[in-house]
Amino acid sequence: MSIWQAIILGLIQGLTEFIPISSTAHLTLAGKWMNLVDPQQPDQWTAFIAVIQLGTLLAVIVYFWTDIIGIIVGFITAIVGSLTGRQVGEPEKKNAKLGWLIIIGSLPIAIVGLLFRHQIEGALTKDLRVIAASLIGLALLLTIAEIVGRQRKDMTNLGVFEAVVVGITQVFALIPGSSRSGSTITGGLFAGLNRESAARFSFLLSIPAVAASGALELPKALHSLNSDWAAIIAATLVASISGYISIAFLLRYLQRHTTFVFVGYRIVIGLVLIWLLVSGRVQAN
Repeated sequence: MSIWQAIILGLIQGLTEFIPISSTAHLTLAGKWMNLVDPQQPDQWTAFIAVIQLGTLLAVIVYFWTDIIGIIVGFITAIVGSLTGRQVGEPEKKNAKLGWLIIIGSLPIAIVGLLFRHQIEGALTKDLRVIAASLIGLALLLTIAEIVGRQRKDMTNLGVFEAVVVGITQVFALIPGSSRSGSTITGGLFAGLNRESAARFSFLLSIPAVAASGALELPKALHSLNSDWAAIIAATLVASISGYISIAFLLRYLQRHTTFVFVGYRIVIGLVLIWLLVSGRVQAN
């Protein structure tokens, strides 16, 4: 993998990780186009994707730095307060509650991810037929969520029910083509959150999932790339910068617009991919 290829992949990862159009689908298509995806060793591509996601993790941490510090401080303060009997302020209670909700929402993907780790890293999840079906399938679910979701709740109304629903839908992100943000935003809309709050909680919820995935896959990625630090660092840095931009864009966009433009994009890309497969212009694996 050349530095320029790594930069392109990092740019794709950053721009598509937080917008609900599936970063894995776009990365896999680009990787196949560049002949970087080895059908005989699909776990290597999985490992590379997991590691450059650390760049987008950095983008989330930087963008939500104040929120994250507030959650950590509130969490610790609440625990100390419960042990010592000290009074805890309302802001700390709210931040501690959000911390617990992030933990609760992260449990489903942690459990399913560990149980089906080998299947997730296998060849089936790099199959373009699976990706095409996921692109269109989640587009339809997101459409239904837009129509039936009441969207009356914001972050102050976030509770265990909302965290569980979003956490369960995050599991669909393990299927390539689904999109982590697309899955969780869909869950948030179904749970009654407004679009911006659904996206905000989605981004916060991505922190433990992406951190755990990247940490688990880092040694494998380094080995599979023959310790090509330059390529990994380049892709990760570009992903962090472009990821920060896409977070800012999406939160601002969802304040006034629906997600239907992303629904349309997913369907078009999915149909184009099906046409390419059926016509034999690309191979499924």
